[in-house]
Amino acid sequence: MGALETSVLRKLGSSDLKFSPLGLGCWQFSNGHGMVGKFWPVIGPDDVLKIVQTSLHGGINWFDTAEVYGKGQSEQMLAKALKDAGTLADSAHIATKWWPVFRTAKSIGNTIDERIRLLDNRTIHLHQVHQPYSLSSVASEMNEMAKLVKQGKIQNVGVSNFSAKNMREADRVLREHGLRLISNQVKYSLLDRRIEQNGILDTAKELGIAIIAYSPLEQGILSGKFHKNPALVQSITGPRKWTSPFRSTGLKKSQPLITVLEELARKYDASATQIALNWLIHAHGETVFAIPGASKVHHAEENVKAMRFSLTSSELQEIDKVSKQVLSINN
Repeated sequence: MGALETSVLRKLGSSDLKFSPLGLGCWQFSNGHGMVGKFWPVIGPDDVLKIVQTSLHGGINWFDTAEVYGKGQSEQMLAKALKDAGTLADSAHIATKWWPVFRTAKSIGNTIDERIRLLDNRTIHLHQVHQPYSLSSVASEMNEMAKLVKQGKIQNVGVSNFSAKNMREADRVLREHGLRLISNQVKYSLLDRRIEQNGILDTAKELGIAIIAYSPLEQGILSGKFHKNPALVQSITGPRKWTSPFRSTGLKKSQPLITVLEELARKYDASATQIALNWLIHAHGETVFAIPGASKVHHAEENVKAMRFSLTSSELQEIDKVSKQVLSINN
């Protein structure tokens, strides 16, 4: 059995930030607002507070939100929960994101005061460009981000969904300001390993950039609960139940991976969810962080327990092999 470990903080990229391997993704705190906010059921302030407190108690010390999550509702609900958590939240860090679609880089500076206001004047430890699609170049965006660091409005610069080429460009421009690109937030899980093949992960390792994995559980598929009870798919609110992984053919395809996760879960007195998260944060040294969400307190409890043990190298390899077979990736 792997060594027992409590939440061990690690450096986020080349920054001075010390983050827990898991953060809490806060998209689900959108309060039902905006187009992307309707993806999740509304979670009341009391439940948001309990989820945040459970995460903090369990060793999670950072929270990832965004301007586009409920048009600032997620930022606001997170800030209130952190305030209500009192001294427990003293070491909490915040990562948020600027939405670039149909905007120019100037909007980064024009919207930062609103981010700070909605976050109740808490420090923005990491500000990220949410998507590569904008009316401005990567260089223009990074120059604007660098200005905000110099003004003391943000501490570090990250990106999200950027290609390997755009990561290099972002890092090059930031270096001209004496800064570095700290992170790239991308979709990554045992059922979505594209970043291993398109140069993103290799570039991150080469440049010392952290990967922040979103959808690390493929929106619940890796928990195995939908394999045990396919009828649960029908009770999902929002569009994810129509996506291919949730269809019977998709569930059948991923079953061999779930079987391995569940076998290891029994060994560690854990769950398939925790094994999947543990693989993500250990398979590539300290490069990959992950941000599972939590819409219920027991989800937050599940998340934090995933940092309490370490899979052995042979177990990491076994999961890797079955995952690749399910995805039909050549070893």
